[in-house]
Amino acid sequence: MALPSKDQKERYVRDMFNGIAHRYDIMNTFMTFGRDQSWRKYAVQRARIQAGMQVLDVCCGTAALSIEIARSVGMEGLVTGLDFSEKMLEIGAQNVKQAHMDARIQLLQGNAMNLPFADASFDAVTVGWGLRNVPDIELALWEMYRVVKPGGWVVSLDMAKPTAPVFKQAYWLYFDWLVPMLGKVTAGKKSAYQYLHDSSKAFDSQQQLTERFRKTGFLHAAYHNLMGGVVAVVEGQKPQQ
Repeated sequence: MALPSKDQKERYVRDMFNGIAHRYDIMNTFMTFGRDQSWRKYAVQRARIQAGMQVLDVCCGTAALSIEIARSVGMEGLVTGLDFSEKMLEIGAQNVKQAHMDARIQLLQGNAMNLPFADASFDAVTVGWGLRNVPDIELALWEMYRVVKPGGWVVSLDMAKPTAPVFKQAYWLYFDWLVPMLGKVTAGKKSAYQYLHDSSKAFDSQQQLTERFRKTGFLHAAYHNLMGGVVAVVEGQKPQQ
């Protein structure tokens, strides 16, 4: 399928996620062979999140990463999860309640490219599987840079591009055929999972996204491959003032 244009992408992505919200978590776990939880834990570690911190989770979706962050900030900290899909946030609110994290997590509807927060509001900022879905990655990165405090870290967890011979070919074979098929069979939303497939292939490599972090102004920009580079954590630190 042809990916939506930059002007159409915001509405398309919001409608798509609203349509698959009720099955998103189970499909995410199924398609990652259950590794998604360990990846989120690693992203939290790379964000240098500690007890008592105020953390923003952009494109929080069903709040899986927000809940993982909340375990690290403890009772004295607060996680703000932001997403523009109201249906994903509804599922997220249910997940937060089931995890007994109501006191540590607040969920808000908002736009990653226009964050409704003052400058330097958060000790750290995360985004999980979100940057590939925004129409303007540079603007979203700048907004995260703006709202994180000096010295704070911004971390992205997302699909990446494996480079190892043989493994790379096997992975793309899996991704090109199995993922859209599973989306059709288990979720009844072939077009939605085809978009997730196509947007992942079109998204920056981990090296390209790291360069975007550098150009935004982050120090120590780097990437860390997971599962052979199928997924990567990209990180950067806002300079101290």
